[in-house]
Amino acid sequence: MSGAPGVAAGAGAGKGAAVRGAPFPLASGAEARVTNAGAALAVICVNGGQGRAVPGTWSATLEWLIDRLAPRFSDVAFTEVRYRVRSWRHLPSCTDDARAALDAAVAGGARRCALLGFSMGGAVSLGVAAHPAVTTVIGLAPWLPRQLPVESLLGRRLAVRHGALDRYLPGVPGVHPKSSREGTERARAIGVETDYALIPGSLHAVALRAPWGAPVALPQSAAWLAFVAGELERFRSVA
Repeated sequence: MSGAPGVAAGAGAGKGAAVRGAPFPLASGAEARVTNAGAALAVICVNGGQGRAVPGTWSATLEWLIDRLAPRFSDVAFTEVRYRVRSWRHLPSCTDDARAALDAAVAGGARRCALLGFSMGGAVSLGVAAHPAVTTVIGLAPWLPRQLPVESLLGRRLAVRHGALDRYLPGVPGVHPKSSREGTERARAIGVETDYALIPGSLHAVALRAPWGAPVALPQSAAWLAFVAGELERFRSVA
Protein backbone atom coordinates (compact mmCIF):
# COMPACT_ATOMS: atom_id res chain seq x y z
CA MET A 1 0.00 0.00 0.00
CA SER A 2 1.56 3.25 -1.10
CA GLY A 3 -0.56 5.59 0.99
CA ALA A 4 -2.86 5.70 3.99
CA PRO A 5 -6.45 6.88 3.99
CA GLY A 6 -6.92 10.27 5.58
CA VAL A 7 -10.13 11.72 6.94
CA ALA A 8 -12.43 13.96 4.94
CA ALA A 9 -15.92 15.28 5.45
CA GLY A 10 -18.74 12.88 6.16
CA ALA A 11 -20.62 11.25 3.30
CA GLY A 12 -23.65 13.20 2.19
CA ALA A 13 -26.42 10.82 3.21
CA GLY A 14 -27.71 12.91 6.09
CA LYS A 15 -27.75 12.34 9.83
CA GLY A 16 -25.58 9.45 10.96
CA ALA A 17 -23.54 9.45 7.75
CA ALA A 18 -20.29 7.52 7.87
CA VAL A 19 -16.96 9.27 7.34
CA ARG A 20 -15.43 8.96 3.86
CA GLY A 21 -11.66 9.19 3.94
CA ALA A 22 -9.60 11.43 1.74
CA PRO A 23 -8.23 9.92 -1.51
CA PHE A 24 -4.87 8.18 -1.28
CA PRO A 25 -2.59 6.63 -3.92
CA LEU A 26 -2.59 2.94 -4.72
CA ALA A 27 0.49 0.99 -5.76
CA SER A 28 -0.75 0.96 -9.37
CA GLY A 29 -0.88 4.75 -9.55
CA ALA A 30 -4.67 4.90 -9.23
CA GLU A 31 -6.47 6.44 -6.26
CA ALA A 32 -8.84 5.05 -3.65
CA ARG A 33 -10.90 6.39 -0.77
CA VAL A 34 -12.31 4.38 2.11
CA THR A 35 -15.44 4.71 4.20
CA ASN A 36 -15.37 2.84 7.55
CA ALA A 37 -11.61 2.32 7.33
CA GLY A 38 -10.00 -0.41 9.44
CA ALA A 39 -12.84 -2.93 9.33
CA ALA A 40 -12.10 -6.65 9.03
CA LEU A 41 -14.49 -6.94 6.08
CA ALA A 42 -14.08 -4.86 2.93
CA VAL A 43 -16.01 -4.13 -0.24
CA ILE A 44 -13.93 -3.03 -3.22
CA CYS A 45 -16.11 -0.83 -5.43
CA VAL A 46 -15.16 -0.59 -9.10
CA ASN A 47 -16.68 1.79 -11.62
CA GLY A 48 -17.77 1.54 -15.22
CA GLY A 49 -15.99 2.95 -18.25
CA GLN A 50 -16.33 3.92 -21.90
CA GLY A 51 -14.59 3.43 -25.21
CA ARG A 52 -12.63 6.68 -25.22
CA ALA A 53 -9.72 6.85 -22.79
CA VAL A 54 -10.49 9.46 -20.13
CA PRO A 55 -9.12 10.06 -16.62
CA GLY A 56 -10.79 8.08 -13.86
CA THR A 57 -13.69 9.54 -11.90
CA TRP A 58 -15.61 8.61 -8.77
CA SER A 59 -18.80 6.71 -9.60
CA ALA A 60 -22.06 8.49 -8.74
CA THR A 61 -23.83 5.10 -8.55
CA LEU A 62 -21.33 3.62 -6.11
CA GLU A 63 -21.06 6.82 -4.07
CA TRP A 64 -24.85 7.03 -3.67
CA LEU A 65 -25.04 3.41 -2.52
CA ILE A 66 -22.13 3.71 -0.09
CA ASP A 67 -23.57 6.86 1.47
CA ARG A 68 -26.59 4.77 2.48
CA LEU A 69 -24.94 1.44 3.19
CA ALA A 70 -21.92 2.51 5.24
CA PRO A 71 -23.83 3.72 8.32
CA ARG A 72 -25.78 0.44 8.43
CA PHE A 73 -22.70 -1.71 7.80
CA SER A 74 -20.26 0.02 10.12
CA ASP A 75 -18.22 -3.18 10.37
CA VAL A 76 -17.53 -3.15 6.62
CA ALA A 77 -14.95 -0.91 4.91
CA PHE A 78 -16.01 0.43 1.50
CA THR A 79 -13.09 1.15 -0.84
CA GLU A 80 -13.91 3.16 -3.97
CA VAL A 81 -11.39 2.94 -6.80
CA ARG A 82 -10.66 5.79 -9.20
CA TYR A 83 -8.92 4.25 -12.20
CA ARG A 84 -5.94 5.87 -13.84
CA VAL A 85 -7.79 5.59 -17.16
CA ARG A 86 -11.52 4.84 -17.28
CA SER A 87 -12.01 2.90 -20.50
CA TRP A 88 -12.85 -0.65 -21.49
CA ARG A 89 -10.07 -0.34 -24.06
CA HIS A 90 -7.73 -0.15 -21.07
CA LEU A 91 -9.30 -3.04 -19.13
CA PRO A 92 -5.95 -4.54 -17.99
CA SER A 93 -5.01 -1.19 -16.45
CA CYS A 94 -8.35 -0.95 -14.64
CA THR A 95 -7.95 -4.52 -13.42
CA ASP A 96 -4.49 -3.71 -12.05
CA ASP A 97 -6.01 -0.76 -10.19
CA ALA A 98 -8.66 -2.99 -8.60
CA ARG A 99 -6.03 -5.55 -7.62
CA ALA A 100 -3.97 -2.81 -5.97
CA ALA A 101 -7.08 -1.77 -4.00
CA LEU A 102 -7.60 -5.36 -2.85
CA ASP A 103 -4.00 -5.59 -1.71
CA ALA A 104 -4.34 -2.27 0.13
CA ALA A 105 -7.51 -3.45 1.87
CA VAL A 106 -5.80 -6.64 3.06
CA ALA A 107 -2.76 -4.66 4.19
CA GLY A 108 -5.15 -2.44 6.12
CA GLY A 109 -6.59 -5.37 8.06
CA ALA A 110 -9.36 -6.81 5.89
CA ARG A 111 -9.73 -10.58 6.25
CA ARG A 112 -12.43 -11.06 3.62
CA CYS A 113 -13.41 -8.93 0.64
CA ALA A 114 -16.38 -8.57 -1.67
CA LEU A 115 -16.27 -6.92 -5.08
CA LEU A 116 -19.01 -4.47 -6.05
CA GLY A 117 -18.74 -3.90 -9.78
CA PHE A 118 -20.89 -1.45 -11.73
CA SER A 119 -21.06 -1.76 -15.53
CA MET A 120 -17.47 -2.29 -16.79
CA GLY A 121 -16.68 -2.95 -13.13
CA GLY A 122 -18.18 -6.39 -13.73
CA ALA A 123 -15.40 -7.24 -16.17
CA VAL A 124 -12.84 -5.72 -13.80
CA SER A 125 -14.23 -7.91 -11.01
CA LEU A 126 -13.78 -11.03 -13.14
CA GLY A 127 -10.13 -10.09 -13.53
CA VAL A 128 -9.45 -9.96 -9.78
CA ALA A 129 -12.02 -12.38 -8.31
CA ALA A 130 -9.38 -15.10 -7.86
CA HIS A 131 -7.65 -12.96 -5.21
CA PRO A 132 -7.52 -15.13 -2.07
CA ALA A 133 -9.40 -12.57 0.04
CA VAL A 134 -12.43 -12.43 -2.29
CA THR A 135 -15.51 -14.48 -1.40
CA THR A 136 -18.33 -12.57 -3.13
CA VAL A 137 -18.84 -10.68 -6.38
CA ILE A 138 -21.83 -8.34 -6.65
CA GLY A 139 -22.64 -7.09 -10.13
CA LEU A 140 -24.71 -3.98 -10.87
CA ALA A 141 -25.66 -4.03 -14.55
CA PRO A 142 -22.28 -5.67 -15.13
CA TRP A 143 -20.56 -6.00 -18.46
CA LEU A 144 -19.47 -9.65 -18.60
CA PRO A 145 -18.19 -10.14 -22.14
CA ARG A 146 -18.02 -13.69 -23.41
CA GLN A 147 -14.32 -13.25 -24.23
CA LEU A 148 -13.48 -13.13 -20.52
CA PRO A 149 -13.19 -16.44 -18.65
CA VAL A 150 -15.28 -16.92 -15.51
CA GLU A 151 -13.09 -19.53 -13.78
CA SER A 152 -11.89 -16.84 -11.37
CA LEU A 153 -15.34 -17.08 -9.74
CA LEU A 154 -14.93 -20.70 -8.68
CA GLY A 155 -15.46 -20.98 -4.93
CA ARG A 156 -17.13 -17.57 -4.78
CA ARG A 157 -20.69 -16.27 -4.96
CA LEU A 158 -21.82 -14.20 -7.95
CA ALA A 159 -24.95 -12.09 -7.41
CA VAL A 160 -26.20 -9.89 -10.26
CA ARG A 161 -28.99 -7.42 -10.84
CA HIS A 162 -29.62 -5.64 -14.13
CA GLY A 163 -32.07 -2.93 -15.15
CA ALA A 164 -34.71 -4.44 -17.41
CA LEU A 165 -34.68 -1.30 -19.60
CA ASP A 166 -30.88 -1.08 -19.87
CA ARG A 167 -29.65 -0.76 -23.44
CA TYR A 168 -26.63 0.71 -25.23
CA LEU A 169 -27.65 3.67 -27.35
CA PRO A 170 -25.37 6.08 -29.26
CA GLY A 171 -24.16 8.64 -26.74
CA VAL A 172 -25.98 6.95 -23.86
CA PRO A 173 -23.99 4.54 -21.66
CA GLY A 174 -25.59 1.17 -21.20
CA VAL A 175 -25.08 -2.60 -21.11
CA HIS A 176 -27.75 -4.93 -22.48
CA PRO A 177 -28.96 -7.44 -19.84
CA LYS A 178 -28.01 -10.21 -22.25
CA SER A 179 -24.35 -9.65 -21.36
CA SER A 180 -24.81 -10.17 -17.64
CA ARG A 181 -27.30 -13.01 -18.08
CA GLU A 182 -24.97 -14.98 -20.37
CA GLY A 183 -22.00 -14.31 -18.10
CA THR A 184 -23.94 -15.53 -15.07
CA GLU A 185 -25.07 -18.62 -16.95
CA ARG A 186 -21.47 -19.40 -17.93
CA ALA A 187 -20.44 -19.13 -14.29
CA ARG A 188 -23.33 -21.32 -13.13
CA ALA A 189 -22.41 -23.95 -15.72
CA ILE A 190 -19.01 -24.48 -14.09
CA GLY A 191 -20.42 -24.75 -10.59
CA VAL A 192 -20.37 -21.16 -9.32
CA GLU A 193 -23.12 -20.20 -6.84
CA THR A 194 -25.14 -17.52 -8.64
CA ASP A 195 -28.16 -15.27 -8.18
CA TYR A 196 -29.57 -13.27 -11.09
CA ALA A 197 -32.62 -11.10 -11.64
CA LEU A 198 -33.79 -8.07 -13.57
CA ILE A 199 -35.04 -4.90 -11.89
CA PRO A 200 -38.24 -3.85 -13.67
CA GLY A 201 -38.41 -0.25 -14.85
CA SER A 202 -34.73 0.40 -14.23
CA LEU A 203 -32.16 1.78 -16.65
CA HIS A 204 -28.38 1.34 -16.45
CA ALA A 205 -27.23 3.45 -13.52
CA VAL A 206 -28.49 3.78 -9.96
CA ALA A 207 -27.56 7.48 -9.74
CA LEU A 208 -26.10 10.26 -11.86
CA ARG A 209 -23.81 13.14 -10.91
CA ALA A 210 -25.72 16.44 -10.65
CA PRO A 211 -24.14 19.71 -11.86
CA TRP A 212 -23.56 20.69 -8.22
CA GLY A 213 -21.57 17.50 -7.63
CA ALA A 214 -23.90 15.30 -5.58
CA PRO A 215 -25.18 11.93 -6.83
CA VAL A 216 -28.90 11.99 -7.63
CA ALA A 217 -30.90 8.77 -7.60
CA LEU A 218 -32.64 7.40 -10.68
CA PRO A 219 -35.90 5.40 -10.74
CA GLN A 220 -35.77 2.07 -8.88
CA SER A 221 -32.75 3.12 -6.83
CA ALA A 222 -34.43 1.65 -3.73
CA ALA A 223 -34.50 -1.78 -5.39
CA TRP A 224 -30.77 -1.61 -6.15
CA LEU A 225 -30.05 -0.52 -2.59
CA ALA A 226 -32.10 -3.37 -1.12
CA PHE A 227 -30.30 -5.89 -3.33
CA VAL A 228 -26.81 -4.76 -2.32
CA ALA A 229 -27.80 -4.56 1.36
CA GLY A 230 -29.09 -8.12 1.22
CA GLU A 231 -25.87 -9.37 -0.32
CA LEU A 232 -23.79 -7.55 2.29
CA GLU A 233 -25.86 -9.15 5.07
CA ARG A 234 -25.03 -12.52 3.55
CA PHE A 235 -21.36 -11.57 3.05
CA ARG A 236 -20.77 -10.54 6.65
CA SER A 237 -22.72 -13.46 8.12
CA VAL A 238 -20.30 -16.04 6.68
CA ALA A 239 -17.70 -16.99 9.28
